[in-house]
Amino acid sequence: MLGLKSQNILADFWGGTAAMLVALPSAIAFGVTIYATIGGHYGAYGAIAGILGVATIGIIASALGGTNRLISAPSAPAVAVLSAFALTCVSQDLGADLIFVMLMIVALLAGIFQLLFGFVGLGRLIKYMPFPVVSGYLSGVGLYIFASQTPKFLGLPLGAHFWESLHAYTSWQWESIVIGLMTMVTMVYANKFFSAIPAVVVALIAGSGVYGILGMVDSSLFIPNNSLVIGDLRGSGGVDFIQMFVGRFEILKHFTLDDIRFLFFPALTLAVLLSIDTLKTCVILDSMTHSFHDSNKELIAQGSANIVSSLIGGTAGSGSMGPTMVNLSSGAQTSLSGVIEGGMAIVAFVVLGTFIGWIPVAALAGILMVIGLRMIDRHSLKLLKTSKTAFDFLIIVIVAITALTVSLIAAAGVGLLLAIVLYIVQQIGASVVYRQFDGTEAKSKIIRSNDEESLLRERGGEYSLYELHGSLFFGTANQLYTMLQQDLQYKKYIILDMKRVQTVDLTAAHILLQIKDILHDHNGYLILSRLPHKLPSGDDMENYFNHVGLLKHLSPIKVFDAIDDAIEWVEDKILYENVLEQQQERVLELNDFDLFKGRKLDTLAEIETLLELKSFKKGEVIYSQGDSTGEIFLIRRGLVRLMLPYNAQKNVHLSTLTQGSFFGEFSFLEGSPHYTDTIAASDTDLYMISRDSFDRFSEHHKKASLHFMQSLATVLAQRLKVTRTELAEEYDV
Repeated sequence: MLGLKSQNILADFWGGTAAMLVALPSAIAFGVTIYATIGGHYGAYGAIAGILGVATIGIIASALGGTNRLISAPSAPAVAVLSAFALTCVSQDLGADLIFVMLMIVALLAGIFQLLFGFVGLGRLIKYMPFPVVSGYLSGVGLYIFASQTPKFLGLPLGAHFWESLHAYTSWQWESIVIGLMTMVTMVYANKFFSAIPAVVVALIAGSGVYGILGMVDSSLFIPNNSLVIGDLRGSGGVDFIQMFVGRFEILKHFTLDDIRFLFFPALTLAVLLSIDTLKTCVILDSMTHSFHDSNKELIAQGSANIVSSLIGGTAGSGSMGPTMVNLSSGAQTSLSGVIEGGMAIVAFVVLGTFIGWIPVAALAGILMVIGLRMIDRHSLKLLKTSKTAFDFLIIVIVAITALTVSLIAAAGVGLLLAIVLYIVQQIGASVVYRQFDGTEAKSKIIRSNDEESLLRERGGEYSLYELHGSLFFGTANQLYTMLQQDLQYKKYIILDMKRVQTVDLTAAHILLQIKDILHDHNGYLILSRLPHKLPSGDDMENYFNHVGLLKHLSPIKVFDAIDDAIEWVEDKILYENVLEQQQERVLELNDFDLFKGRKLDTLAEIETLLELKSFKKGEVIYSQGDSTGEIFLIRRGLVRLMLPYNAQKNVHLSTLTQGSFFGEFSFLEGSPHYTDTIAASDTDLYMISRDSFDRFSEHHKKASLHFMQSLATVLAQRLKVTRTELAEEYDV
């Protein structure tokens, strides 16, 4: 066990070291990009800020978050938001020292927001932000990074913008372009030749090497702190880090509440972006390692890390995909690898501090331009292949353009608004009607007489059944009303099956009120069945309809728990209106049953000696599954419902039998226990014949008993034929 633990520590060491080699150069580039926007010596300070960010965020986030193998470091979303914010401040002439402090506060507030996200449980929600919004946002960030690095790539002075730099071609420095191009080419192709070394490290070495070669041609490149390099990080001409650190808090004393409000939205944007970037990396890491991360715990850890990093002068960051994948592929096993990555960044800074000051700005620009281009979602172009996803592509493009031309904050708002519009459009475009049946097609599970069946087929046009699904809200309620308009003119009964409905709003309830009133005008009814008692929102639909006044007392609207009950009610209304219901009130005698028609009086008299009379009140159980054996029941009066137990809480309604029908035939024929629960659906009178009594009767009346069995087989064959037809319709055979 100890040996295994030692192996894990060694694997974490190499994984963390390899991850540092990827994270550190990128972090230096990010820091320089953010702080160079301010001007002066702040570009050199940016390199230190990047290193501090790698160390602080790597150690704290890994120690508190606990997501195995996740590497946290300064990231592209941070550089996009903070450099854009710095540029806005510069355009308002706020002053370099003030902007420097404001960058710290934005990162600090972002960390606090992340803490709040984690404490209130938003971790699970942020990662569900619509993909087109995230894709467009990241693509916009990628384009922004590419555009912001173009002036540095061309060797132009600080403050130059993208379009200005393209027009100022007479000021381009060919040395900077050569260094940037070589760095970018190396960054793209390094993995093909140096698979064991991170591409960003190889690219940085290549760019620095080209700078050294060019210095042999142009000796001015070896002048310390020239415009093409980061500059000395320590000593004269460099950065007095201690003074800057203390000075920040001196300026902070003069900040007002209005100043903090100005920083609120940039900080919130940064917090959301960093959180999404982290959780996206965690989700991918989970899928590759078959593990599960704690989103809220990770956000608390990331927020804590960003708070500490901002306080000591480091850059904000997040869980980063590149270093994490290097860490994973290097064999790391635990979160200790992230701590080691942060510690190794400090070691690298101490050992390589002098060299870092000579890193060419164009090399860092080239690395960032490749990173920016890779952030652009090129696969989204496939969304144009079909009209169903074309609007998703439009959202991606609009969000990206907004991020590039207006601001990242505006892009977030535009993206979420468009995602909501997309959802509504998709819901409206989808039909809320799952299936629709005319009364001639819909049929209850009551086994009725031939006369009743004939009448119901004739009068079936009086009602329709609609099975609804999806969201019944303001976007689809009018669609339902339009689909029902023709039926509302001619039908007396409209059945709406609500089982598959997931949401309902006040507009939909109002439309249902209108439908009910229209039906009431010609003595009709609106029938609702299977109202969900627990919608995804947790609401009870029946309670909601009661609350909005749809289910008023004595209102021409009926509610049933089962669709079969709703259809039975409508069929009974149709039969009653046509005076057939009154004919069923007479209690049948033995010779009224098809099984015994045509028998001699003396034979019937002897059969009657076999019969046992049974009576049940509505709701009483006649028998349960597994009860007794060898009994057949004949319905003299009333209704009997056959239910198949499905589990401890649920039964499946097989059929409802009416006067003149029989049940229990399988137990009678096989001598086995009953396989259903049988319940009196109304006050019911029955004949019961046991198999033992029938066998004694058949010894003396072979012809009569044979006729009984033949009649029984004929009815069973008819029932089987009906069942096969219903199954064929159910599965569209």
